[in-house]
Amino acid sequence: MTGSIRKIYTHAERWFEKIASSAIAVLGNSITFFLACCTVVYWLTNKRFYTEDIHYRVGDIILGITFLSLFIIQKSFNRFSASLHLKVNELVVSHESASNTLINVEGKTELEMTELSKGYTEIAGLAQKDAEQKT
Repeated sequence: MTGSIRKIYTHAERWFEKIASSAIAVLGNSITFFLACCTVVYWLTNKRFYTEDIHYRVGDIILGITFLSLFIIQKSFNRFSASLHLKVNELVVSHESASNTLINVEGKTELEMTELSKGYTEIAGLAQKDAEQKT
């Protein structure tokens, strides 16, 4: 990537991560779930909402929220998976004492985690060469 495209990508990635983190905090909250349950109960018990026009509007809103939530859930899972993978790599690479550099890896961007992953890939390659030389 060129320098300007990389800057745009980095800014867009950080912006999306901030939005995803905020959405995860709001959508994963028990108060939000309780409010959603109350809304559904109110919607089902209020006869005014049984017109087709309102059903279409509510259906569109639910479809939009569900569609956007899929991206947020996937982003959250990608970050969790990458951080877990890096932590396991840290434990495997260091037999005697693990460093504390990866304890809060969940707070890093995916680009930073990719760079860390490259470093551990190099260490694994060196360890493999060392093992081959010993045999």
